[in-house]
Amino acid sequence: METERLLLRQFREQDLDAYAALLADAELMRYFNDGLATREQAWRHMAMHDGHWMLLGYGRWAVELKATGRMIGRVGMWCPEGWPEIELGWLLARDHWGYGYATEAAREGLRHTFGALALSHAISLIHPDNARSIRVAERLGGTLEQTIFFHGHDTLVYGYNAPP
Repeated sequence: METERLLLRQFREQDLDAYAALLADAELMRYFNDGLATREQAWRHMAMHDGHWMLLGYGRWAVELKATGRMIGRVGMWCPEGWPEIELGWLLARDHWGYGYATEAAREGLRHTFGALALSHAISLIHPDNARSIRVAERLGGTLEQTIFFHGHDTLVYGYNAPP
């Protein structure tokens, strides 16, 4: 799938260096339960994301900047065993923060979710201290539905409803 500036696609073997760098960035990963990842773990993450597509017919895409061909993050839907509901999530390299890429990619993910998957509701699970992600969720039209205790800490649940 494409947006004006981004290509959303499956992960590829050649994404490993860029993805491993993302998952090894302490500032980027501070709000994620998995914490920092090694290169080997990054490989497993990419395989897991592609496998989610195979098992459920939806998942997370690698986000590629069309102007440069650089893989700058991931975005998409996620609902592994034990998740409260289908979640829209995003993760972008810090040097690409502040350009609206997360909102642009996530908006396309929601469009796909409500269109191709015919879902009427999705959520984003956000750490209460992650102000940047809260702003993205709000720009997408998400509303704070509740706070839950999830994976060892309080987690904000932002909900999105399909357009009428």
